[in-house]
Amino acid sequence: MKTHTAAPEVRAIRRVTWIGFGVNAVLMVLKILFGIYGHSDALVADGIHSLSDFATDVIVIAFVGIAYKSADSGHPYGHGKFETFATLVIGIFLLFAAFGIAWSGAVAIAESAGGAPVARPGFVALAVAAASIVSKELLYRYTMSAARHTGSPALIANAWHHRSDAISSIATLIGVSAAYFLGDRWRILDPVASVLIAVFIGMSAVRICRPAVDELLDKSLSPAQVRRAEAAISSVEGVKRFHRLRTRRNGRRIIIDAHIKVSPRISVLEGHAIATGVETALRNEFGSDVIANIHVEPHESDNC
Repeated sequence: MKTHTAAPEVRAIRRVTWIGFGVNAVLMVLKILFGIYGHSDALVADGIHSLSDFATDVIVIAFVGIAYKSADSGHPYGHGKFETFATLVIGIFLLFAAFGIAWSGAVAIAESAGGAPVARPGFVALAVAAASIVSKELLYRYTMSAARHTGSPALIANAWHHRSDAISSIATLIGVSAAYFLGDRWRILDPVASVLIAVFIGMSAVRICRPAVDELLDKSLSPAQVRRAEAAISSVEGVKRFHRLRTRRNGRRIIIDAHIKVSPRISVLEGHAIATGVETALRNEFGSDVIANIHVEPHESDNC
């Protein structure tokens, strides 16, 4: 696993996020203004989604510098969970955005069913929705590439936020197109599209929040990763058995605790060397950022 120093990672994350910040600011203004001007509830809803993108960019920029600080006396395992917390906040922003958009769309649908006329969207709403799809998909790919390079969970969450905005803009384009081209009876599809947008946003929010909550609650690594840790520990010469293997995440870092059993007839120095070998094996498997805490115990069957 490739590792990087914190300062270049922070610069990379901030650079990508500032670009997203600028794109989201422009899209937010265009969608809301032309959604109102073009009589499109779906485009206004999409603009609110871009507003939540704009807000989460601010969160990432604010938290990433803290998350990559070195460990100190108050945070001996580092500050990685600040980034996890930022990821959770992004997901919560999305949930609130989804609820607000769904409510607005549902009200518009109910009013239309009650006989209230639905205004025909303007052609400009189509153009803005199409531009949003292209720009947000490009921004998703750019951000996800940087996220894979840095291993930043907050950047991954923000990338998915961009993708959810691209998907919601597709729904916007379909709804606005139907309302624009198919006549009066189909104009209700514009608010219907805004409700579908809310569903997409809610699904993205759940996908973002779930791993963040798991990490904040110290959930163990995946079964496949645990098996990799077990294999790494077992591969070290001198380890007779091991138990009490515990794993968790702290931001981009993995923490592994284990008790290993060694022969009681070896010296303390030899036992220490075996424990160091286990730590090295785990770092070779998961990367040099791994925090490994290895406790040495005598293997009773060798005590004779």
